[in-house]
Amino acid sequence: MKLTTLCYIEQDDCYLMLHRVKKANDINQDKWIGVGGHFEAGESPEDCLLREVKEETGLTLTAWQFRGIVTFDSDCYETEYMCLYTASGFTGSLIDCTEGVLEWVPKAQMEKLPIWEGDRIFLKLLQQEVPFFSLKLSYQGDRLNKAVLDGRELTGTKDWQ
Repeated sequence: MKLTTLCYIEQDDCYLMLHRVKKANDINQDKWIGVGGHFEAGESPEDCLLREVKEETGLTLTAWQFRGIVTFDSDCYETEYMCLYTASGFTGSLIDCTEGVLEWVPKAQMEKLPIWEGDRIFLKLLQQEVPFFSLKLSYQGDRLNKAVLDGRELTGTKDWQ
């Protein structure tokens, strides 16, 4: 299993998004995601968050919030447990990212981006200011076939959007 972090950095009603177009053999190829990555040995979730954000963006977070745990289950990839964060404070300047292109995207335009179907669920939860949640997303290939929020299965597209 994999342990990861993902962070949506907020500024002026926008999220800092990473368009994954530079990394070879990328599971997220051509998708837009927040910033984050895999835990290194001995790291806490916050250690991983701060290191990954700094490495990918050049920014040092000064204010962040742990928003939820997302479990990814797939018939193609190993199970992943992701610690999801939002951040509202940072210092520094953006750098070129080796994994893709960083861009501030208005929150109102997020639905138009090519993102994972399950990401739409947790982005909605973030927008609704849900204080903390556990979300399990089950995929067959690239298709979301089941979502469970806080132990309750979401029954279909209307629950997911």
